[in-house]
Amino acid sequence: MRYYLDSDTLFIRGAFRAASTGISGGIRSVTTLFNHTVPGDWGHTGPEKEIELVAAAAGTGQEVLGLLTAVPISTLCVLQYDFITVFVTVGIRQEPAGEIGAGTINIIAYSSEGMEDSALLETIMIATEAKTEALLAGGRVSGTPTDAVIAACEDRIRHRYAGRITEPGRRVRDAVLKGVPEALRRHETPSPQREPAFFIYSRFEGGHWVEWSPHNCPYYPCHFAGQCCDFCYCPFYP
Repeated sequence: MRYYLDSDTLFIRGAFRAASTGISGGIRSVTTLFNHTVPGDWGHTGPEKEIELVAAAAGTGQEVLGLLTAVPISTLCVLQYDFITVFVTVGIRQEPAGEIGAGTINIIAYSSEGMEDSALLETIMIATEAKTEALLAGGRVSGTPTDAVIAACEDRIRHRYAGRITEPGRRVRDAVLKGVPEALRRHETPSPQREPAFFIYSRFEGGHWVEWSPHNCPYYPCHFAGQCCDFCYCPFYP
């Protein structure tokens, strides 16, 4: 699996078995996952058509599962917990009457260890449950009408289950509980975010989440000229 940002889109490339609750979702084998930000003046060509256009422009082929959001992709939070990597964008707009306005919470949960299809569906359940728990803990609504989740995996099947007490389920839940409030905070920060945030679960001092950043890192720059390490985790840090 490799992932990168291209303008307003997060692309995740690989050889995935994936399940999606999003547009044209379902369970199938794909080579690309993405989360795409539509502009504020989006003409609503249709969500299915928008997915096709994004895939065509990127040259990814038709084996894709995509999500759409109005949230800037620069507010993205990436969370890595061992073999689990979770990508989260969050946007909620509360109307004066207390009703939920425009907003979307998109979650992509990836496992580098293979899962059965039933475990992928269970991963979606765990991610949704954790999202709701995180929002309610912050005094928010439980979600928005357009929330979506993709669960994906690679490699040979190692996990038949993904409930909250299993290895993948526990990691997905912890990552979503951390990622949802962080992504929401980044979205609601008045100053615009220039780049996504990257968190890794570190077992130093009993285990905790650490936000990696090249800024103020005593080991940075640590690579050759021109190399981008926005999404790398340096073994010297923290």
